[in-house]
Amino acid sequence: MSKRDYYEVLGLSKGASADEIKKGYRSKAKELHPDRNTSDPSAESKFKEANEAYDVLKDPERKAAYDRFGHAAFEGGMGGGGGQRQGDFSSAFSDVFED
Repeated sequence: MSKRDYYEVLGLSKGASADEIKKGYRSKAKELHPDRNTSDPSAESKFKEANEAYDVLKDPERKAAYDRFGHAAFEGGMGGGGGQRQGDFSSAFSDVFED
């Protein structure tokens, strides 16, 4: 199953401002919070999806990467900044072992 568009998750249009993203997230978080939706078994996963969307869109660099590459920006293979956050063990210590 593919991930939904982060803007769609938060009920926003593409290119939303930082304030619009914050307001959209707060609104969705209140609407989807599992404590308010005890009868909905999917409430927790919807709430987590909204948190994930906000986590990306609130950060200007991650938002730019997402706007350019979509979800592929964070899957490691695409050059949109995904690899910067994840890093790998060997590259982090390569200069130590080269000395």
